[in-house]
Amino acid sequence: MKKLEGKVAIITGATSGMGLETAKKYLEEGAKVVLTGRNQEKLDALKSELQGDYLLFKAEASSSADSAALVAKTVDTFGKIDILFLNAGIFRLEPIEGLTEAVFDEVYNINVKGPLFTVKAAYEYFNEGASIIFNTSVVNTKGFAFLSAYASSKAALRSLVRTLATEFGPKGIRVNAIAPGPIETPIYDKHNMLKEDFEQMASSFPSMVSLGRYGNSSEIAATALFLASSDSSFITGAEIPVDGGLAQV
Repeated sequence: MKKLEGKVAIITGATSGMGLETAKKYLEEGAKVVLTGRNQEKLDALKSELQGDYLLFKAEASSSADSAALVAKTVDTFGKIDILFLNAGIFRLEPIEGLTEAVFDEVYNINVKGPLFTVKAAYEYFNEGASIIFNTSVVNTKGFAFLSAYASSKAALRSLVRTLATEFGPKGIRVNAIAPGPIETPIYDKHNMLKEDFEQMASSFPSMVSLGRYGNSSEIAATALFLASSDSSFITGAEIPVDGGLAQV
């Protein structure tokens, strides 16, 4: 039997990278999957890539109204929710002298407020035994320059995992996180640094990783499958690093 047979999953930020690979994995394992993104053209383009029972839904990750609409559409289409993978996020690099309130607010609205209020919108519709998965980062435990907004937003998510795991445990709902290290993903094409400066920084990552390479989105998807399935039935409040050892050794 497939690991997610008949389960209903929502994945935010699912038009590329880790979110898309996880959606494909969940569909392969029998889940009904709702994929979100902010760009309708990118969502429509997924129709040629996906197989299974899925729904494409346009949603802005920072919008509480969009989150409420997403949950309502999911429940109306598929029923109650078993899996919520809060993958949508934004990556910004700013030295402290260049950090503005606008950048900070953008990062926190998408990376922290959005996921939290998506959980709030979905809360009454979770089935018992549901799994909530946050996408954090190794930068919440390991310091990198120019990431004060981004890294602290991921640390906030790590804190939310602990808080919500405690709050939701009595209802049988598990809350965990995946902490990616350097992963080959389109998020690195959405930064605000000069291309040559970023490429120089990015080229140094493999030498910092024990396994000597970038990870890939399928390795995140495999971990997201583990956390979504009954294989992780006694794990909650945890953060699983998928970082090749970057923040571990």
